[in-house]
Amino acid sequence: MISEFSDPETLTKQLEFRRLLPDSSEEAGSGSGVVRDVYTNFWQEFYDRCTLGTTMKVPFIRHDFQADTWKAVGRISLKGYKDCQYIPIKLALPFMEEMLFGAVYSDLIECFLQFVSTQERDILPHTLQDFSSVEFDELLEVLDNYECRRQVSADNFPEILKEISHKELVQKPMFVFDCWKEITQSQISLTFEELKENSYQLLKRGASSTRISSWLMQPLVLCIFVMAVARGQVRYSIPEEMTKGSLVGNIVQDLGLDVKRLKSGRARIFTEDSREYIGLNVDKGTLIVKERIDREELCAQVSPCSLHFQIILENPMELHRIDVEILDINDNAPTFDRKEIDFQISESAVPGARYSLESAKDPDVGLNTLQTYKLNPSDYFTLKSLSRLDGTKYVEMVLQAHLDREKQSEHKLVLTAFDGGSPAKSGAVKINIVVLDANDNAPSFTQSVYRVSLPENTPLGSLIIAVSATDVDEGANGDIEYYLSQSSRSVSNIFSIGSLNGEIIVKGDLDFEISKNHELDIEATDKGGLTDTCKVLIEITDVNDNAPVISIMSFSNTIPEDAAPDTVIAMLNVKDLDSGRNGHVKCSIAADLPFRIKSSTSNFYSLVTEQLLNREAISEYNITVTAIDEGSPSFSTNKTLTLKISDVNDNAPVFQRQSYTAYVIENNSPGLSVLSVKARDKDSGNNARISYFLEDVLVNGVSASTYISVNAESGDILALRSFDYEQTKEFNIRVKAQDGGSPPLSSNVSVKIIIQDQNDNAPQVLYPVQSGANVVAEIVPRSADVGYLVTKVVAVDVDSGQNAWLSYKLHKATDRALFEVGLQNGEIRTVRQVTDKDAVKQRLTVVVEDNGQPSRSATVNVNVAVADSFPEVLSEFTDFTHDKEYNDNLTFYLVLALAVVSFLFIVSIIAILSVKCYRWRRERMFYKSGANLPVIPYYPPLYADVGGTGTLQHVYNYEVCRTTDSRKSDLKYTRPCSESIISLDTSGTHTLTHAQRERLNNDDSFDQVSSSKWL
Repeated sequence: MISEFSDPETLTKQLEFRRLLPDSSEEAGSGSGVVRDVYTNFWQEFYDRCTLGTTMKVPFIRHDFQADTWKAVGRISLKGYKDCQYIPIKLALPFMEEMLFGAVYSDLIECFLQFVSTQERDILPHTLQDFSSVEFDELLEVLDNYECRRQVSADNFPEILKEISHKELVQKPMFVFDCWKEITQSQISLTFEELKENSYQLLKRGASSTRISSWLMQPLVLCIFVMAVARGQVRYSIPEEMTKGSLVGNIVQDLGLDVKRLKSGRARIFTEDSREYIGLNVDKGTLIVKERIDREELCAQVSPCSLHFQIILENPMELHRIDVEILDINDNAPTFDRKEIDFQISESAVPGARYSLESAKDPDVGLNTLQTYKLNPSDYFTLKSLSRLDGTKYVEMVLQAHLDREKQSEHKLVLTAFDGGSPAKSGAVKINIVVLDANDNAPSFTQSVYRVSLPENTPLGSLIIAVSATDVDEGANGDIEYYLSQSSRSVSNIFSIGSLNGEIIVKGDLDFEISKNHELDIEATDKGGLTDTCKVLIEITDVNDNAPVISIMSFSNTIPEDAAPDTVIAMLNVKDLDSGRNGHVKCSIAADLPFRIKSSTSNFYSLVTEQLLNREAISEYNITVTAIDEGSPSFSTNKTLTLKISDVNDNAPVFQRQSYTAYVIENNSPGLSVLSVKARDKDSGNNARISYFLEDVLVNGVSASTYISVNAESGDILALRSFDYEQTKEFNIRVKAQDGGSPPLSSNVSVKIIIQDQNDNAPQVLYPVQSGANVVAEIVPRSADVGYLVTKVVAVDVDSGQNAWLSYKLHKATDRALFEVGLQNGEIRTVRQVTDKDAVKQRLTVVVEDNGQPSRSATVNVNVAVADSFPEVLSEFTDFTHDKEYNDNLTFYLVLALAVVSFLFIVSIIAILSVKCYRWRRERMFYKSGANLPVIPYYPPLYADVGGTGTLQHVYNYEVCRTTDSRKSDLKYTRPCSESIISLDTSGTHTLTHAQRERLNNDDSFDQVSSSKWL
C-alpha cells in the first residue's frame, strides 16, 4: 500500500508496504473486506480534519480480531512506534497495515463508525480510543494471560515477526500473544535497531511536523496503489468490486492542478469504452468509482487489467492520460463444467499412462486464480500439473500402479481445484473410473504437436488440418475415434474435429483482435478405451477487416474569425482494431480548407487552423476528416464537422455614396426630413448594427446641431428650424456612421444642404416713389409721338430665380388706348399720338408681378400730365390730388352721371358759352397790358429716358444692373441736371418740388418765377 505524508522539508514521499511470506519473500495479491470498503468515505473526511504538525495515535482496523486482541495489537503498534520513532517497512506486518498518523479529534470515532457495518460497531469503539495513556506494563498484563510457546530473544525475534505475517498465524492470534510474553522494551528497541538497515527504505518521522495517511487494507490482502505523474499521465490501482462513490485518486494533487482550473477548463472524462466506470468530481478534484467494476467481466483473463481514459481541459487545451489498474480480489472459486467425469481404463494400462482431466475455471487472476489440484484418494493415480502457452493450468491424471479389474473394477476419485486466494477457495468434481479388460496397444499420434497458421477471415467449414493416430491392435481395439479433449471445450464453438478422419474444421468466426492463438487438445481413443493425446497449435494472422473509428474527444463548433493560426478546433481519437500495417491510420482533410490535421500522440490528432479566417467570405465550413488505414485493400472512415465562424468587428461601416446633396425649400416646417443617409457593414450582429451621429461643425458661426439632427437608427436627417434662403443659401455637415462592435469602427460622409428659394417676397417698387403727402406726376407734351417714353417703373424682388423675374402690366388707366407698359422693362410709353382731346391728367395703375408659384405683386400709381405748359398743368391739376379717390368713387360718379345726365348737358352748353366769352375778353386784356406784365419763360416738359440714350433731358439719371438673382440688382441714382416735376400737395397749394427732396431748391429760377406767379 502507499502512504503519503508531508513535512516542512519534503513535500511528498511515497512508500510501498508489502506483505511477506514466512520465507521472507514478497506475497503478491489483493483482497477485499470492510476496511477497504469504508476507507474512501472515511479518509476523505479525515483529510479535512488533519492538521500539519500534530501527533496522532490511531490503531489499525481488522474485522476478524476480538476485542482483547484489538487492544493488545494496538498497544504493540503504538509502543513500537514510540520507542523507535520510525517504522521499518519490513516490520509493516498485518497489524501495521492500517496505522495512521495525524490529528484525532473527539468526534472522529463517531465519524468512522458511520462507514462500517453494524456488527463491527460494537468492536471498534474499544479500539478507537485515546492511546495517550498506554503504558508498556498494561501491555504485559494482557500478555500474561497467555502461555508462551516459544521464548523470544534477539536472535529469533525477526523470524517470529515474519511468522506473524503469515495468514494462518494471523488467523490464530493466540499464538501471536504467546510469543510476545517475554518481550521487553529493551528487546524491542534493540531489535528495531538491528532491522533498521535492510533492503527496504525506512519511514522516518519528525516529532511534531508530520501528517501521514495510509490506505486501509486487510492484512491478508495487498492493494498496491501506484501513482506516477509524467508527461500528463497518472496511474492508479484499485481493487475490483469497490462500492460506488469510493475514492480512486486525487488528480488535483497528483497532476499539480487547481480545482478552479478543473471548473474553468470544463474538465471531463473521455473514454473509448461504452461504459464509464470512473467519474470525476470537479468540485473536489477527485476520481471516484461511478459503476460497479467486475474485473472478470471487464478483462476476463487479461492481466494486468486497466481502464484507460483521458481527462480533457479546455482554454487552453490539455490532455491527461489516466490509467486505473483494476486489481483482482478472490471473489470466484474454481468450478468444473461437469459434476462427474467417467473413464474406462483397461486393466492392461501401464503405469505412466496419462488421462486428460477437465480443467477447472477460475475467472480470477494471479494468486487468486487456479493454483493447484488435489486428487483423493491417490493410491493408483497421481496428478501432473501442466501449463499452456497462455499461462492457464491443466492437469493430467497419471496412472502410477497397475490396475486389477478382478480386485477393484471401479474407482471413485475426487479432483479438487484450489486457488491462491486468502482464504483459498476450491471446487471439486467426481471421477468415476471403470476398469476394462486388457487392450494391449493404445493409439499413437504421428505427431505430438501440430502447428498451423490461418488468416482470421478463413471461411466457415474450411479444413485446417487432419490429425492422425495409429493402433496396432486389430478389430474393435484398433478402431480409433478422435475427440476434442475436455480441456479444449472452450474452443469447441470455433473448431470441430471429425471423429473418424481427424479433420479439424473451422466452425465459428475467427477474430485476431480477440484471440491470436488457439490451442487444441485432441484425444484418439480406440474401442478398448486406450487413448493418446496431441496438441494442435493454431496461429491466427491478422486481416484488414476493421475500418478505422474516429471519436470526437473535444470540438468547438464556433471559432472567431480572428483566431490565430494553430488554434485547436477539435481533438480526435482514431482507432483501428487491426494490427501491424492494417492498424496504422492516417488522418487527412481537404487541401483547400484553411485547416490542417496535427498529430499529437499515438492515435490522437488535433484539428487546428492554418491561417486567418474571414467570416465575411465564408461563414461556415463543413470539415470532413478522413481516416484511412494502410491495409490492402484499405478501409477508410469519414467524420464531418460543421464549424461556424463567429464575427469579429473588422469592417467599418461604408456609406452608399461618397457624398450627399439635399435640397430644402425655405420656410420649411421644423422636423422636416431633409435626406436619409445609409451605410452598410459587412459584419454581423452587433458589429453590423449601425448608429448615425452628426459631427459638431459650425454653420454661420453656430453649431450645426441647431440646424440639423440625425436619427441614430434610420439615418434620417431632420431640419430643426425653418430655413431662410435670403440668410443662408447652403451649408455643409458631416454625418458619422458607427457600428456596435467593441471597439466600434466608424466612417464619415459629407452632406451638402442647399436651401431653395421660395416666393416669399413681393416685388418692391423703387420708382416712382409713393408718398402719402405728395403726388408725383410725369408731364407728356401734346406733341409726343408714338412710343414716347413717359417714365419707367423700377422694381426689385429679393427672391431669386424665377421668383425674381418681374413683369409689368397696366392694370388701370384713365385712357388705356394712350399708354402701354413694357412687360419686361416697366417702361411706360405712348401708344398713339397725343391729341388735344386727351385729358390733361392721366392716372395709370401698374402692377409689378414676379414669376413665382403662386406669384406675388406690387402696385404703383403713376400720374401723368398731358400739357404743353405749366400754367395749363397747374390749372388742370388744382384738384388733382382729390383724384386719388378716383378708384373708390368711380362707381359713385357713374351713378351720379346717369342721374343728372340731363342736367350736365344743359350745364355744359352754358359752360362752353361762358368760357368762350371769358377767353375772348382775356386775350384782349393781355395784349393791351403786354408791356407791364412779367414774362413767364417756356419750359418744355422734361422726361427721363431710361437707358441714357440722350433723346430726353434727364430729370433723373439712374442705372439698373439686373441679374437673375434680384438681391444682386443695383439701382444707381445721380443728381438731376434740371428738375421740372410738378408736385401738388393735398391742400391745393401749388409748389414745385423734387420727388426725393423735402423743400424747394431756392437756386432754381424757374421755381422763383412760379412762386411769384402763383403766390
